[in-house]
Amino acid sequence: MKKMIRQKIDAAVSTIIAQKTDQPTTAAFSFDQIIVEEPKDPSHGHLATNAALTLAKSLGQKPRVLADQILAALSDPEGYIESTQVAGPGFINFRLSGQWWAQALAGVIAAGQDFGRVQSSGRKVQVEYVSANPTGPLHVGHGRGAALGDSLARILAYAGDEVSREYYINDAGRQMRTLGASVLARLNQLQGSTEPFPIDYYQGGYIIDLAQELLSNSDIPPEGFATMAEEERVAWLSQWAGARILSGIKQDLVTFRASQEDWFSERSLYEKGLVEEALATLRKSDRLYEKDGALWFRSEALGDDKDRVLIKRDGQKTYLAADVAYHQNKFERGYDLVVDVWGADHHGYIPRMKAVAEALGYDRSQLAVVLVQLVRLLRQGKVVPMSTRAGEFVTLREIVNEVGVDAARFMFLTRSHESSLDFDLEVAKAQNRDNPVYYVQYVCARIFSLLQKGQPTVGTVDLTLLTEPEEVDLVRHLTGFPETVAAAARRLEPHLLTGWLTNSARLFHQYYGRHQIIVDQNPALAKARLALVGAIRQVTVIGLELVGVSAPERM
Repeated sequence: MKKMIRQKIDAAVSTIIAQKTDQPTTAAFSFDQIIVEEPKDPSHGHLATNAALTLAKSLGQKPRVLADQILAALSDPEGYIESTQVAGPGFINFRLSGQWWAQALAGVIAAGQDFGRVQSSGRKVQVEYVSANPTGPLHVGHGRGAALGDSLARILAYAGDEVSREYYINDAGRQMRTLGASVLARLNQLQGSTEPFPIDYYQGGYIIDLAQELLSNSDIPPEGFATMAEEERVAWLSQWAGARILSGIKQDLVTFRASQEDWFSERSLYEKGLVEEALATLRKSDRLYEKDGALWFRSEALGDDKDRVLIKRDGQKTYLAADVAYHQNKFERGYDLVVDVWGADHHGYIPRMKAVAEALGYDRSQLAVVLVQLVRLLRQGKVVPMSTRAGEFVTLREIVNEVGVDAARFMFLTRSHESSLDFDLEVAKAQNRDNPVYYVQYVCARIFSLLQKGQPTVGTVDLTLLTEPEEVDLVRHLTGFPETVAAAARRLEPHLLTGWLTNSARLFHQYYGRHQIIVDQNPALAKARLALVGAIRQVTVIGLELVGVSAPERM
């Protein structure tokens, strides 16, 4: 809709400028200044433009006079424009004809399951998401990050990018040793030790489960495990338990339809010497210096609030050192855009990683960070208490088992990732309009039932019969789907799609409640309405697929 009007406006403006060659200031005019948008007040028409206002100064004319000239030069042989109006200081309002809406709907139907899809842009994009430490199962907060990251990957691919999904496994460092020590402490308790369990160890019941698994399966511990030194046992247990937990994480992500193709081990950065290579890159560009026995990164000069330590005075490398190496490796793999989906507690980490990208010789814009705010779980209106430190949390698996994958994914994406989210378990299970995913999925099921009575071929349908205001609103909404997909990809905001789907469901339910679809006394109108609702289901299915939710035929 906007593209069609914009093309006509640009052509009319070009004609006027060509006739005003005596005006030297027209060379400074840019077509990028012209905006075509939907007016806030529907009574003003379907679209409005500021073309006359932006060009008036260059041509030395009053905007309203110039607006009349633009309309006079406007070509519309197709009859797509029903009426025009010059309003206010010189805005031009357009109301589109039934011919346009019929043509637009036919285009939606003809595009089928590729409506809104963009052909390959050649851009390579990596989306890294979840990346939870393999020291415990995924919890509800990880679920929001998983839904967001996977949906972003789906949307970017639909918008023309070549997308890879990755999970960064934090399998090195202090947290892995703590995991091994935690399992060993529980194992000792199960074997009769009365030593209190350290408060800084992992407290969750899954640690006890791992220890019990070791006791019940004599084939698991390696030969000589009982006679090993404590640090040897801790090291072995950290690797064994980490692998067991990671296996569960992978299975949870598969069930949640959010699995990644690539799994990158932090430990491999050290084993392959990639950390040293990254530090050498920074040394070459004079981004490192030594002070107080430590190695520092000059990040303050690149936008961080202070310089950062990469190697401590005791020789231990910081988490940042590994992240430098990991991101250098990402960029060396040829990605034009790297998207990191992190938890809200990483907010202060963004400036230093932007600094890292620049220091490594890449454009800062090649790194995009999406922060996922916290999830508050509600049951019957009351907050479900959770504390990761105390080992009290609700796992993603528990959420999926209770409300299902569809409800969980859709609920996680109903709000911007920049806002905290209240996840009401009772709402997610309800089979009524209060449940947003049920409200949308019911559109698919209801329309599927209607189409069983006959789905017309587009060429045999007179779509100009769709003149009711609700029908025009539906077609208008459908034609905005490609723009919504493009915006979601550009802004990295999947919630734009769940918002579009919810509005689509609202428009359909209103239409269905006010108008009969199968009009027996008017077969031609019945065909047109079936074509319209078929298009609604068609695009709703695409939208649900992009957020990883199923489109049922029956409910």
